[in-house]
Amino acid sequence: MIAQETSLLQQTQIYAESLLKHLAVDYTYHNLSHTRAVVAFANEIADHEKLSDTDRETVLIAAWLHDVGYKEGCDNHEANGINIARPFLEKQGLSPKRIEEIEACIQATKMPQNPQGKRLPEILCDADLGHLSADDFLERSEDLRQEMKHTFEKISKKKWRKKTADFLENHHYFTHYGKTVLEPRQLANLEKLRQQLGDDDAEDEPKHGKHDKDKSDKDKSKHHKEQKDALNELSKEPDLPHPLSESKPADTVKKERKPERGVETMFRLTSANHFQLSSMADTKANIMISINTIVLSLIVSILARKLEEWPILTIPTVMLAVTCLVATVLSVLATRPNVTSGFVSREDIENKTANLLFFGNFHQMGLSDYEWGMRRMMDDSDFLYSSMIRDIYFLGKVLGRKYKLLRWSYSVFMFGLVISVIAFGIATYMSK
Repeated sequence: MIAQETSLLQQTQIYAESLLKHLAVDYTYHNLSHTRAVVAFANEIADHEKLSDTDRETVLIAAWLHDVGYKEGCDNHEANGINIARPFLEKQGLSPKRIEEIEACIQATKMPQNPQGKRLPEILCDADLGHLSADDFLERSEDLRQEMKHTFEKISKKKWRKKTADFLENHHYFTHYGKTVLEPRQLANLEKLRQQLGDDDAEDEPKHGKHDKDKSDKDKSKHHKEQKDALNELSKEPDLPHPLSESKPADTVKKERKPERGVETMFRLTSANHFQLSSMADTKANIMISINTIVLSLIVSILARKLEEWPILTIPTVMLAVTCLVATVLSVLATRPNVTSGFVSREDIENKTANLLFFGNFHQMGLSDYEWGMRRMMDDSDFLYSSMIRDIYFLGKVLGRKYKLLRWSYSVFMFGLVISVIAFGIATYMSK
């Protein structure tokens, strides 16, 4: 049941049911029963994602309307559904911004799903494929096969199970609830499907004697080749209404969902190198500060009192003091920390422009907001890796400033010390 049923939701339900009840009988999967299941999944996910009442209503409205486009046929049904839903939503008095949010949710369900890191579309995408984790998954999958047979092309049960298993192996939910609750159930359904595939393979075992082994091997090889060709042809169709037929190749999906280990190693080594360089810069700055402060102490405590007796040493002493003072100031500036606001807004997190990996960006945030933002980032691989990229970039900018100031400090110290020593030598020579 829908929590906190609103008048707008009731009107949307009545409108969606009036359209879906009159779909062609060929739609044995994308029908009113499927829409009701998606609404139930969306409501379940919304509970665990702790949505506001407005956001929950937006997701549930999109869930009711996401498949009404099948009234015009299976081709491009998301766009058709948006065109059908827009006049109804405008009539209900929704603002243009709210309508755009609902339309974005519907459009995100187009396979391959692409919620673009937005929270509400992610919830609807997970709800739309919630049946992958349902107890009646095998029955719903057969309904989808029957729909494909009537609307696109007849597919044998074995081919269908193989293609469905491939899809399940590569599908991952977007929301935290989907990853922690729905995916384990999906894996259990995958095991059931694999068991059926194993039974299919056992039935297909050749029953010829040893003298027919070569012939059976050739026939089996030919059978697998034909099966593979059929699956490849099926996967090339551009406008299939089924998520499996529109999914990306398995290797592509794996690369998108699970970056290669080399990428993760690159991030780890780059971050470690940056921190090591930062530590080296701080050590170099500390050396300069220590040396120059000691020299300044000697100048003030010893040389300054001797200048009355040796006025000719005034200029070299001042030169040395200025050299040490400037070198010390530059070294201090190199290690002087910058103070940041320490706060990022939820809007920045939604737009994926916030970097929550650096303490300077979140030390003024509340724990609940920071935890919410981190979970959003962990659920979105693009957001996560873009944050890591930005973190490395800005750490590099800080390192660049540090080493630039350190170079100036060392240069001032080196040239100033040389000139001061020469000046002391000249002054000593002239005093004789």
